Amino acid sequence: MTQSVQDPMAVKAAVQEHYGKAIRAGSSCCGGETSTEILLHGAETLASLPEGVVTTSFGCGNPLALASLAPGEVVLDLGSGGGLEVLLAAQRVGPTGFAYGLDMTDAMLETAQANASKAGATNVSFLKGDIEAIPLPDHSVDVIISNCVINLVPDKSLVFQEAFRVLKPGGRFSVSDIVFDGDLADLPVSEAQLRAALSWAACFAGALTRNEYHTMLTEAGFERVDLLVTQRYTLEDLRAQGSEMLVGLPDEVLPLLEGRVTSMTITAWRPLA
Repeated sequence: MTQSVQDPMAVKAAVQEHYGKAIRAGSSCCGGETSTEILLHGAETLASLPEGVVTTSFGCGNPLALASLAPGEVVLDLGSGGGLEVLLAAQRVGPTGFAYGLDMTDAMLETAQANASKAGATNVSFLKGDIEAIPLPDHSVDVIISNCVINLVPDKSLVFQEAFRVLKPGGRFSVSDIVFDGDLADLPVSEAQLRAALSWAACFAGALTRNEYHTMLTEAGFERVDLLVTQRYTLEDLRAQGSEMLVGLPDEVLPLLEGRVTSMTITAWRPLA
């Protein structure tokens, strides 16, 4: 992938700085509205949490709706941010289940811990680390969720390998992510030029194509891989992520991006055998 020419440490540093500032400022990603969490999860669901717990969402979908969590299950949220979805997952798996959140940004973890305290949640734990090196044992998790985070990671193959490793046989992978729908090779600019005009922190520059996502999950060992488009981004949506987005791209490229950047739900299963 052309993404590999990026310095992974520089990408991570930029992402940490961006989201550390964002959680303190209360801004959001992949939608730009402070009510994003209501749109994604619904007011009734959020009302189940104590006042002051709901944090600004940085997501692009609702992986909890996909996951169909059951009492007693162990859940892991990759890139858990302020902990909103971890707390909602903890409610669904109940006192006999457990919900982990994994994030690399201190400001996110501090907010998540504060939210867990406000909610009085005892079946949650927030871990610091990279989602390419999950600090949990093999076969320890029933369900992995994630919301608009995997696109931020330079080496996605490591993420999928680690997800496969920590899932129990028969475990499921249910995430929302930013994905390019279609082959980028048909654009009148190189993939490197396109990604240079986009932003990693704004969720777009690091996005996989649909075929790459499917192939990488399959190569990691997953089966029953399915990707479904839930939103197609307009040029206005892309530009709204920052004033420097799309600068330097030829005019003829811009119409070709209309609807090609999407939010997708991605599901996959670790085989029982």
